[in-house]
Amino acid sequence: MKLLLDTHTFLWFIGGDAALSSYARQLIEDSSNERLLSIASLWEMAIKVSLGRLTVPLPFTDLVAEHVYGNAIDLFRILPLHLDILTTLPFYHKDPFDRLIIAQGQAEDIPILSRDPAFDDYEIRRLWT
Repeated sequence: MKLLLDTHTFLWFIGGDAALSSYARQLIEDSSNERLLSIASLWEMAIKVSLGRLTVPLPFTDLVAEHVYGNAIDLFRILPLHLDILTTLPFYHKDPFDRLIIAQGQAEDIPILSRDPAFDDYEIRRLWT
């Protein structure tokens, strides 16, 4: 199964955070699943690091090498189709990065691993329990 990780899901996974549900951790650790991390998530993390609102354990190139590729997580490109959906997405959720992740999930019909219940207002499958 393909899975799109929300930014916090990825950060909690690599940090071993107890806030990550055991079900989400199990899905990420299952090597038969295709795990995806949006480029939007890296962009979000970079902005938060530059603002002092997030600390990451490594420089970004090393973080991607060790924690993205090292965990067999693929980076998910942003395609024009995703942006087309984004232009018509209702503003139930205001966060621009989450909105892009939602648009990607919708466009590709990929479930999103996220704790954020605001995702449920959109036509996507959110997995977390």
